[in-house]
Amino acid sequence: MCDDVAFDDMNEYTLRNGGISRRELGTLALGAGLAFALPRAANAMDTTEAEVEIRTPDGTADAYFVHPSSGKHPAVLVWPDIFGLRPAFKDMGKRLAESGYAVLVVNPFYRAKRAPIAPEKADFNDPPTREMLYGLKATLSPATAKTDAKAFVDWLDAQSATDTSHKAGTTGYCMSGPIAFETAAARADRVGAVATFHGGGLVTDKPDSPHLLIAQMKAHALIAIAENDDQKDPAAKDTLRDAFAKAGLTAEIEVYAGTLHGWCPPDSAVYNAPQAEKAWERMLVLFKSSLA
Repeated sequence: MCDDVAFDDMNEYTLRNGGISRRELGTLALGAGLAFALPRAANAMDTTEAEVEIRTPDGTADAYFVHPSSGKHPAVLVWPDIFGLRPAFKDMGKRLAESGYAVLVVNPFYRAKRAPIAPEKADFNDPPTREMLYGLKATLSPATAKTDAKAFVDWLDAQSATDTSHKAGTTGYCMSGPIAFETAAARADRVGAVATFHGGGLVTDKPDSPHLLIAQMKAHALIAIAENDDQKDPAAKDTLRDAFAKAGLTAEIEVYAGTLHGWCPPDSAVYNAPQAEKAWERMLVLFKSSLA
């Protein structure tokens, strides 16, 4: 969920734990967690990185591509949260590449705006900023996710750094949790692992609920759930477990104690470093087993 309730929870967490006033909160938004430097991967590989442009049926997408400087490696497609492609997600992509993956971090809003879509310290309490973010989110749909998944995976497979003899992975955060599911379903021929972190709206009562896509997947999964998201919809995790079991796919589905929606990106105001590291390590375990 990337909604008003989630933002309100983030605000209350910051006020409760940060020792600041509501007036000061306006300056503590995107970029708030950048003081937490991501640790380098153990035995980190040297990497090569580039800003790239990718043609899709709907236009030209801007993206960040990073991979080990030598050899071929399994591909991973990273979908950012509602704040889009930005330094924090590039850092996360580079860290993943250091562990031996060819990583593409995309701007999902390329149809409307190139990255960055928001200032470094965008204030989600500011009504125009929030309206802008939700306006960009409204440009996305299951149809655009399917179009982009096919184009981005094809682009990754065409790169010399990608080892297409291995399955690909995909990750989603917040609003892009469902997009990661769409990717795994649309490219079931290629995607062998899907990981979502505080993914929003994975289970709904609508006929296009993302959890219904699990039957079309061939990917094993990591579903890392924020504690406050689980409190709002405690049945969702069981619905996901049942859907993966019926599809014959292994899935690690866990509520991360003490976390709030948005806890994984290091520039989040509710970044929880210990639990974010735990989720990261579990993702690496998934990729090692499913993309081998």
